[in-house]
Amino acid sequence: MNLACCCRSTIMGKLLSLLARDENSCCSAQQKYDIFLDFENAQPTESEMQLFDEVQIVLTEASDVLSDLKHYAGADQYIRAAINNPSAEQNALTWEALMPRIRTLRRFYFFSQKIAFVVPQILTEICSDDITPSLHLENQQALVKQFSEIIEFVLKFDEYKMRTPAIQNDFSYYRRVLMREGASVHSFTDQDEDSNSNLNVANKVSLFYAEATPMLRTLSNVTSQFLNKDKRLVDYAIDMLSTMVKVCIRMLETPTVQFRKQETHLFMLRVLVGLIILYDHVHPNGAFVKTSNIDIKGCVRLLKDQPEEFQTENLLNALRYTTAHLNDPSTSKTVRSLLMEA
Repeated sequence: MNLACCCRSTIMGKLLSLLARDENSCCSAQQKYDIFLDFENAQPTESEMQLFDEVQIVLTEASDVLSDLKHYAGADQYIRAAINNPSAEQNALTWEALMPRIRTLRRFYFFSQKIAFVVPQILTEICSDDITPSLHLENQQALVKQFSEIIEFVLKFDEYKMRTPAIQNDFSYYRRVLMREGASVHSFTDQDEDSNSNLNVANKVSLFYAEATPMLRTLSNVTSQFLNKDKRLVDYAIDMLSTMVKVCIRMLETPTVQFRKQETHLFMLRVLVGLIILYDHVHPNGAFVKTSNIDIKGCVRLLKDQPEEFQTENLLNALRYTTAHLNDPSTSKTVRSLLMEA
């Protein structure tokens, strides 16, 4: 065994020992969630390799999608000019400026379908009922890391989308013109599609962006569909999500768990919040009921206790405004008040 492997084995043994403590943390329970998720170094096993490689292609594109979305600049001035001066020349200039943006927005929509395709494949692997969720997390860390990266992507995509109102403005204008002009604007649209095809796609894309959090909707829908296909896995998959939450909390609460990159700590905070939101969307009773396997009060306190530079207010806002059951009568006033207070 080389020196690097020895060092890593020593560190891992130390971490597992430290993580097994029985303190009254927000996720303490009879079961010990003494698992170290190696988000910085996890490598696929031979059995994971094929799916890992397929998912990695999607994740590589996800990085490009986020970059393009973050820097998206709307066609507001062109649209205003076309509305104020609806001449043929101005309309042509506006359409020419608009179409590259529309292709980008359509690409984002089609990418959401790629996410919807790979998520059930990952869930099939990490939510099988032959072993416990804890063993899945220990033995399939590369796939768990990829699932976590998808959750982080979903949060970031929806955050950027909500900060970019030009997206809906651009696409609404495009769709209105397409509906009004039909085939007469075909020369400015995709040449390999007829006007009906463009309009059909435009309607689907419009519905996608009409959602406040379109990627979260995609993720929660595909997860629910996965669970509906095999009712045996419902409790098991829910248990997997709550176990991942508890493991993330345990690691974040352990001062001796030091990551090589600060970004890994931030990544875990985002994944933690994303897991809670997903759990709340797919569990029939949500994450905020007293019988929930997730201690929301403890998790909120953890987020609020983070250093100011971590900017966890955005994550708290995600819990406040993108969960499904926070305002249900079954949510305790204490939990709601704790989460809603600044």
